[in-house]
Amino acid sequence: MSGANAGLRRRGGWWGGGTVHRFYSVVVFVVLASLDNVAIGLVPPLYEPISAAFNVPQRLLGLVTAVSFLVSAVAAVGWAYVGDRSNRKPLLMVGTLIWAAGTGGSAYAGDYPTFLAAQLVAAVGLGAVGSVGFSVVTDLISPRRRGLVMSFWGLSQGVGTLAGTLTGGLLGAVDWRRPFLLLTVVGLAATAAYLFTYDIQRGQSEPELAAVLDAGGEYDYRISRADLPRILARRTNRWLILQGLTAQAAFGSLVWLPVLFAERARAQGYSPATAVVVGSVFATLFQLGGVLSIVGGLVGDALQRRTPSGRALVAAVGILAAVPFYLVLFFVPIRIDVPDGAGSGAVVRAVLASVVSEPTVGLSLLTAVLALALTSANSPNWFALIADVNPPEHRGTVYSLGNLVNGVGRAAGNGLVGVAFHGLRAAFPPPLNYAVGLAAFQLFFLPTGIMYWLAARTSPRDIDDVHDLLHTRADRG
Repeated sequence: MSGANAGLRRRGGWWGGGTVHRFYSVVVFVVLASLDNVAIGLVPPLYEPISAAFNVPQRLLGLVTAVSFLVSAVAAVGWAYVGDRSNRKPLLMVGTLIWAAGTGGSAYAGDYPTFLAAQLVAAVGLGAVGSVGFSVVTDLISPRRRGLVMSFWGLSQGVGTLAGTLTGGLLGAVDWRRPFLLLTVVGLAATAAYLFTYDIQRGQSEPELAAVLDAGGEYDYRISRADLPRILARRTNRWLILQGLTAQAAFGSLVWLPVLFAERARAQGYSPATAVVVGSVFATLFQLGGVLSIVGGLVGDALQRRTPSGRALVAAVGILAAVPFYLVLFFVPIRIDVPDGAGSGAVVRAVLASVVSEPTVGLSLLTAVLALALTSANSPNWFALIADVNPPEHRGTVYSLGNLVNGVGRAAGNGLVGVAFHGLRAAFPPPLNYAVGLAAFQLFFLPTGIMYWLAARTSPRDIDDVHDLLHTRADRG
């Protein structure tokens, strides 16, 4: 139990709560989860023009992305802990305003240190959106549908990353500052949208608490410092948190996909501006397999109803089976045929047409879709497992701890792969150095799959413990 006065108590009533209002609130939270990933995906396609503007090497822009991942993850722990103890809505609004301010500052930066500082400010605000927002969304989802709904939550983040990649490459091809200005305006609009959402009741999705909450009670348990050792003592939590170190090392390296395909375009004689657009469009197309995370969520829900190990097993199989497809993707040669120097629209149309007209592009797209579809089974089942094995007042904090380790892994993957590209350049000329480096980093998925298999062994007992705890609290209420 958390806190001396914690418990299930009577509440005076809901603010709002009608079907339309609830739907609107869910949409706002999911959309905002995508916007923070738009901010994350915005910079990598613009490494070249930003590095030219500030007269710094591209690897220093990779460092900005890597450090931003880490800062955001560290900040998320503090945001989540406060969110698990208090009203979550104001925290989300403040966090959104902070990342909007940092994004706007990035647009007006006149040198590299100022740009780095603005990006770090944005990263602090981004930490609130994912961690506190996750806690809110889990209180809307019944355990039977957690995989499906969390696939939309995860998908919104993937779509956000793709939108950031595409927006950066297309809108920023001529002026790299424009995408940052646009995102700042969108962030301010998102803050206004928060004003009209309602405060979702903690624990409202739990079947064990339904009778008490329907009778007007309130789940008033809150996290305390004494709970932190218990959270880490929960065995499944340990595997869910640690897997992010290796998984995100692999995922973090994938932010360089636009650079790989841009370098392939440059190797075939295209101008830098056209190459940036080509790289962004190819990277966006090749990540469309992430949409199939919905299938991973559905399969996880179905298997979880048959065995309490189901979600972890789906994630383990998906991660391990994807590795060969990634290795093929990076080495399949692609023949790029686009009008050099043409506008972004003409280049995009030519790339889309090549999916059908150029066999190497079609094969690469199929391989990428399969790879992303398999690895995307990880996301919804990871989200759902955190909710399954933790009581409501712990979920935001556990998510943020996992996200912190994810951030370390992703920062390492994003930063070290840049160093690897530079080191491999002596033996493998561009773009082959990018292909070899990315392929090597996908091997980090192997220990990730093993950790999910271990989580499949520990999760049944941890899920039962949460059910028993909530039943006991409901009986006391």
